[in-house]
Amino acid sequence: MLARLRQQLVEEDTEDWQTRPGFLGLQRVGGVDLSFIKGDDVNACAQLVVLSYPGLEMLYEDSQMVTLTAPYIAGFLAFRETPFLLEALQRLQRDQPALLPQVVFVDGNGLFHYREFGLACHLGVLSGLPCVGVAKNLLQVQGVYKNEEHQSQIAALQKGGDSFPLTAASGKVLGKALRSSDRSSKPVYVSVGHKISLDTAVRLTHSCCRYRVPEPIRQVHTHAHTHTHTHTPSRTLW
Repeated sequence: MLARLRQQLVEEDTEDWQTRPGFLGLQRVGGVDLSFIKGDDVNACAQLVVLSYPGLEMLYEDSQMVTLTAPYIAGFLAFRETPFLLEALQRLQRDQPALLPQVVFVDGNGLFHYREFGLACHLGVLSGLPCVGVAKNLLQVQGVYKNEEHQSQIAALQKGGDSFPLTAASGKVLGKALRSSDRSSKPVYVSVGHKISLDTAVRLTHSCCRYRVPEPIRQVHTHAHTHTHTHTPSRTLW
């Protein structure tokens, strides 16, 4: 199944707005995440937000408590989480198609993954939407390590928007470390999910950052935190 999905992966720009100055034509950006209740790896909150672009104002929010049935296997997280995030997008497509995001930010990795096919790739291929993986922590994989060289590259990032490539032992660039904000010296790790080039993904991520984490993912975390404490499903049009 993984091989079949990987064959459908598109690692280049496919939408007009992706190559226009200022991403002209991009109006809606999404963010998804699955947040677990502390100490519980079965019950989680599947969360989708849609923000306006470039204003980054909330347009739509969907939060559902879900029970994960598939076992957790390291490196196979996507098989466990993708169905619930896909369902949230499908609910939106069915009920409010005009609010469907034109690109989705995923809290996790895309190509920068053990099998070069992380959560952002799974969700992108299965939804057909452009997806970007943005991780807060470095996945030490394929010859990329959090060593002195990596730390010195981070230190060399002077300002928001600066980045350096994450290059596998094979020589393939799997993602980029991005200093997303002038105010934060800790980078985020951006990789292609689907239907977007790496350079576009990095520029778009930076354009969606008010703080270190891009707003679609930051907003998802803010709302998911509320729902995992109250255990209340909700859907809201803003």
